[in-house]
Amino acid sequence: MALTIKDKKLPHDFYPGAMGAGITLGEFAGAAASENIPGIISTAGIDRFVSRELGKKVNTYDAVVYEVTKAKQISNNGPVGVNIMTFLQQDREVAAQAAVDAGADFIISGAGLPMYLPGVKNLGDTALIPIVSSLKALELICSKWEKWHHYRPDAVVVAGPKCGGHNGHKISEIDSPEHQLEVIFPPIKDFAQKHGDFPVIVAGGIFDRKDIQRFINLGADGVQMGTRFLGTNENKASAKFKQVLVDCREDDIIMVEQSPCQFPLRILKQSPRYQSFLKGSAPPVCDKKYLLQKDKDGNSTICLAKNMPEKYFCLCAGLLGAAEYSDEEEVFIVGSNAHRIKQIVSIKELIDELKGITL
Repeated sequence: MALTIKDKKLPHDFYPGAMGAGITLGEFAGAAASENIPGIISTAGIDRFVSRELGKKVNTYDAVVYEVTKAKQISNNGPVGVNIMTFLQQDREVAAQAAVDAGADFIISGAGLPMYLPGVKNLGDTALIPIVSSLKALELICSKWEKWHHYRPDAVVVAGPKCGGHNGHKISEIDSPEHQLEVIFPPIKDFAQKHGDFPVIVAGGIFDRKDIQRFINLGADGVQMGTRFLGTNENKASAKFKQVLVDCREDDIIMVEQSPCQFPLRILKQSPRYQSFLKGSAPPVCDKKYLLQKDKDGNSTICLAKNMPEKYFCLCAGLLGAAEYSDEEEVFIVGSNAHRIKQIVSIKELIDELKGITL
């Protein structure tokens, strides 16, 4: 089944989600786009990775342009998008503008309600895709986007409680039947059909072609998959991360509430950064400063992990370590089906499997 977003016709009904700081950059996105599925670049911490590659200081804007351009070149102008965490208050608008200016086909944004997104200038053909976990969230986004910018989403991603990364569902809701993707998706699909008929893409706990087809049969227009693509050669997850992924068991996958983003986070319990937190390690230095929140004067000065180390662990350092940017203790973020990955394969091999060519 094909997927069409803002007049862009994609031949397949699935694509990879972003997978944290430095793991899905231009090389990964280019490899995916070469196979005619959207390649997604994560903008979290992107300036550090590009600065290291180029051997000079690069800001977020230039880093996003660099990686989008790289992916486009690798894929001969295949479909490329970026994923921006709404929680990254300091860089989100800059990253979005850079994506548009570089010719990205899509901007996907979650980890908070991306009210900022339609404010990007000279949008052109770039599609704007919010991530939501409830009908209420989509209704609010559509209302504000229309009121402020006369714009509606070009598509929406519905993230169920089995997603990896930050979760829009409370931990108490993760296993409740009324919050499962099969239940929250239909009313969102109905709303989308009545308000412009934009595509609805589902995510969370989708592992194989059977899962994809099940949601297509339920009315989904497409599927976003993160953890499956974590098990590929082309992404930049560390060798240690990939080995822990292949070796993990179902009971190694846990939900924690100690992320400074203040959303529940699904990780592997072996994550060194999390284990140190449980042992009461010293507060982080906070020299990364990606997750700073605003103080009472409106300045970005508050680091929850530094200010309240008994309650939150340092996520910036943990994600950079998982992508081999540094030797700092890692945080390994995964989805609910991580234990089912038993080998690391090429993107082409995985895409062929998900297309149904090999099963």
